[in-house]
Formats: sequence, structure tokens, C-alpha cells
Amino acid sequence: MYIVSLPKSSRTCECVTAVNTTIPAVTDNPIVQPDNSSKMPRWIPRAVIIFWLGYLGTILLKGTVERLSSLLALLLISLFVALALEPAVNKLVDRGWRRGTATGLILATVILAIIGFMAAIGTIVGQQVADLLSNSEKYVNDTVKLINDTVKTHIDPAAVNERIADPNGAVQKFINGQRDNVFKVSIQALGVIFQGFGMLLFSFYLVADGPRLRRSICSRLRPERQRKVLDAWELAITKTGGFLYSKALLAALSALMNGIAFQIIHIPAPIAMAIWVGLVSQFLPVIGTYIAGVLPVLLTFTDSPLKALLVIAFIAIFQQVENYVFSPRITARTLELHPALAFGGALAGVAVLGPIGAVLALPAVAMGQALISSWGIRHDVIEDPLTKVHPKKSQKRKMKKTGWDNPS
Repeated sequence: MYIVSLPKSSRTCECVTAVNTTIPAVTDNPIVQPDNSSKMPRWIPRAVIIFWLGYLGTILLKGTVERLSSLLALLLISLFVALALEPAVNKLVDRGWRRGTATGLILATVILAIIGFMAAIGTIVGQQVADLLSNSEKYVNDTVKLINDTVKTHIDPAAVNERIADPNGAVQKFINGQRDNVFKVSIQALGVIFQGFGMLLFSFYLVADGPRLRRSICSRLRPERQRKVLDAWELAITKTGGFLYSKALLAALSALMNGIAFQIIHIPAPIAMAIWVGLVSQFLPVIGTYIAGVLPVLLTFTDSPLKALLVIAFIAIFQQVENYVFSPRITARTLELHPALAFGGALAGVAVLGPIGAVLALPAVAMGQALISSWGIRHDVIEDPLTKVHPKKSQKRKMKKTGWDNPS
């Protein structure tokens, strides 16, 4: 083997073997690595795909919910009705009735009561409308006379009747224009009737097969979770019953006060109108008072415009008294719900589901408050002026009677 010496200036060397092969020696120059900074990370394509799949899934879910919103609202109302009917059905079942038969009887009773009430109100309205059409000239003359005497004007009743009867006048054009809406209103009314039957059908099955439904749900849960689900279900039934009880009390109070006022004012059919105002104003929240007040006002207007103004004034005043005095107190007692939560829950329900949401919001808020209050650990509160709660007058009287205010 021969060793060949190279100049010092050279940085490399070669070793020559006996078989004349060369092996490159290690150089002092660093090895150049390929530049990967411009290459896309592997996770970016997957992130883009996941993003677009999530975006498309969100759009699909939103469209599905919007299309099924009416069905979801119908199921929610059906659940509310089922919770309200279950206590009465359970009492009949305890007396030996079959659950399906008891549910059908309760639903039939409710339906017949609603139909009977609407038929009675419709009869009164029909009679008053027929009287208004046959004596329209007389009512116009009385109204113009009241305006002339009150405002000191000089309106000619004959001219007013002539303008109302003019085929090319605004009144007749408005009446003729409303004929085109009769078909649309009829279709809408038919749709509401079908939705009502659908709601009753769902409610019937939710009540009649309630035990089977609860067993099916609990069969997939551990025993401790089953107890929590059943307690929450029972709490929902209790709060829904309390809500209906509070609304029944408010409706009775409203009917009583309106009945007294309508008797004093001497409006047509005062008892029927008082019951109408009491029920509609309570079970159609937010707009129920205005819808309920229109009917007695119109019926009274055909008799005396001055009496109609008195009816409007009383309904408006009593509505404020009810909202700020009676309703919060009754709701707080029957639902054990703070008035502020009741008011805020009604507003939230209207914002989410409209007038129906206001009906369903109170029992939902009451149930949520009860569930939250039973959750977690409670501790004794330290004595401080900021946490001192003064007992109410009724509680003070009770303490005095029982002697708790003076134990000695």
C-alpha cells in the first residue's frame, strides 16, 4: 500500500488501496440541508377540510331546524299540555281507570269546554254584528252627536252616513278589499285547527304512555341518575300545575273585577264579556289583554261610545294594577318564583318563541330555579347588615301567635 502526501493547502485526502479504489475522506465543510421552510405543514389541509365540513354541516343544521321549527314548537307545547294533564290523569288511574281512557276523558272535557265557550262568545258577537249592520245609521248619528257635544264641533250626521254608503268611498273600498282576505284567513284558521289536533294527539300519547316513556329513558341510565331524572320530571309536573293554578286565579280575579265594572257601566252581556276578558288576557300573554279588550269595546260602542271609552279606561288601568300588584304576588306564591325572574322569563320567552314562549317561560324558569337551588352545597351565612332579611308582616304575626318572638 502506497501513501501519497498532498499539499497542506488541500482540505481533502484520498487513501489508495491495493485494489486501486479510493475512499473519500471527511471534509471540514458542513453538509447543506434542504430548505423545508417553504413546504406546507401536513396539518393545514386537514384543518381546511374540517373547517369546510363544519361550515357546511352548520348550514345544513340551521336549515333543518328552520324547517322543523313549527314541529319543534308543536312538540314543546304538547309536552307542556301533557305535564299539565298528568296530575288529573293520575288521580283517575288511582281510582281504577285505564290510563288511555282517563287521558281521553280529560282531553275530551277540555275540548268540549273550549268549544262551548267559543260558541257562546261567537253567538253574542254574531248578534251584535247583525244589530250593528241593521242599525248602522242610528249608531253613526249617536256617535256624531257625542263628538259634537263633547268637542263642540258641527259635523253633519247625514253627510257622514252618505260618505259611508258611497260605493267609491274609503269605507266601502275597505270593506270590499277585505273580501279578498276571507279565503286566506279561512286557510290560516284551517291550518291552526290541524295544528291543534296534532298537538292534542302528541299530548295524548305523552300522557297515556308516560310510564313507558319514563321506563325507556331510565333503562339507559344508572340507578342514581334514574332518581335524578324522575325527580326532575316530577318537579316539571309540579311547576306546570302551579303555573296553571296561578293563571286560573288571575283569570278568576280579572273576570270578577271586569264583571263588576261592566255591570256598573251597563255593557251588553257583562258576565260573558268579563269571563272572555279574564281567560283571554291570562292565557294569551302580551297581546291577550288587547285582543280580549277589543270585543267588549266594540259591543259597547254599538250601544254608547261614551261607555266604550269607560271600558277602555278600566281595562287599561286594571291591566297595570294586575301586572305590578296581583300577578307578581300570585306567581311568587304558586310557583315559588321571584317576581323579577317571572318578568324576565316572560320577556325572554317572547323573544325566543313569541307569545307561546311567554306561556311556557314561567314553568320553565320555575323548574330551572328549583333545580339550581337543589344543586351544590349550602353554607351558613354570616351575620352582616348587607345580608339581613326583615320578615314580612304575615310572618311577624305568625311568630307572635306561636310565641317564637319571645321564647321565655
